[in-house]
Amino acid sequence: MSALIEKVVGGIGDKKRWRQYEARVQALSSNHEAAVEALERYLRHRALITKGDVLVDLHVELVEAFERAAAQGTPIREVVGGDPVRFAEALLSKHAAGGWIEQERQRLVAAIAGAEAQNGTVS
Repeated sequence: MSALIEKVVGGIGDKKRWRQYEARVQALSSNHEAAVEALERYLRHRALITKGDVLVDLHVELVEAFERAAAQGTPIREVVGGDPVRFAEALLSKHAAGGWIEQERQRLVAAIAGAEAQNGTVS
C-alpha cells in the first residue's frame, strides 16, 4: 500500500477493505486493470480525501463498475465514456459531497457573495 494511501486509509477495517479492493483490481483482465489503475492514479492526484472510508468507498465503486463491465464484456470506453476525466470527476464529486471539499466550496461561494455585498454589487 502506498504511503499516501496508508496515511489516508487509517483504520484497521479500512485497511482490510483496501487490501480487498486491491485484490479485486488484480483479478480483472489486464486491460480493465490498467484502466482502473489509471483512474485510481488520477483520483489520487486530483483529491486528497481525508476520511479513509470515503476513499475506500470511492475505489470500491470504481472496481465494481469494472468488474461488471468485464463480466458482461462491456468495452472500457462504454464504462468511462468519451471523456475519462469527466467520468473520474463525477465519481469524485459523488464521494466528496459532505466532506471538507463541500465545506470549502460553500465557504468560497459565501466569501464571493460577501465581497460583492461589500462593494454594493449583488448578482
